[in-house]
Amino acid sequence: MLRQTFLYCFGIAAVIVGVINVINFLTMRHEEPGYGVAGPLVWEASSWVSLMAFYWIPWVVWRLAPPTVRPRWKLLAHFPGVAIFVLAHVYGFVQIRTFLYWLGGDHYNYGPFFPHFLYEFSKDGLGYVVIVFGYTLVEHLLRNRAPSTAPGPIQIFDIRDGAKLTRVRLDDVLAVASAGNYVEFVLSDGRRLMMRSPLSALETELSPRGFLRTHRSWLVNPARMTALKPEGSGDYEVELGPLKVPLSRRFPDALARLRGA
Repeated sequence: MLRQTFLYCFGIAAVIVGVINVINFLTMRHEEPGYGVAGPLVWEASSWVSLMAFYWIPWVVWRLAPPTVRPRWKLLAHFPGVAIFVLAHVYGFVQIRTFLYWLGGDHYNYGPFFPHFLYEFSKDGLGYVVIVFGYTLVEHLLRNRAPSTAPGPIQIFDIRDGAKLTRVRLDDVLAVASAGNYVEFVLSDGRRLMMRSPLSALETELSPRGFLRTHRSWLVNPARMTALKPEGSGDYEVELGPLKVPLSRRFPDALARLRGA
């Protein structure tokens, strides 16, 4: 889902920013015909290429501090984030323009740095905010896509331990814990069944069925959550009936999913 969120937002931003650049180009051609075609074309195209090349910067900061993050002080990460994003965008298009002007036998002059940078900061700062909230909105929409109204089949999982096989319903599984070279399935009836497998392999298999990684050693079934309690420093405790499972602050997506469950 995270990959889809980034790709959807990247595509939408590429189109919207591209349209804005085309409008700017046509406006300059109409209001300042003395600029010719090459200058405005290079300026707008280089700005688009540079912005899309550094589109990953707000993504990285958003992953570290989404608007729903707790504690709220983590949102301060967006202040250096927006500064780095604007600097990277400006540096990128200046380098592109300098190179293209050099190819054309000319010299590009950015002009006084601070006045121009403050102007770019006002535009890119707003763009950064829109990008971050765009990630949040798209991720929320993808996470809450309406499921089919038709009842699905009962999901069954085979727990294998050597020659022994135990077939269980996934909705009876509270959580799966790492136990060395094994994983332990904790069931709602109190049973704990072992299976030789790395937890990462179970995460790959069970994530499409709704299970969430909340800790390096735990997968949980969100449908069986009965309480979510803050533990301080951004960590939480997930209660699944009688079972208590840690939720590390390193898994903000799991926290967002569980809050929306």
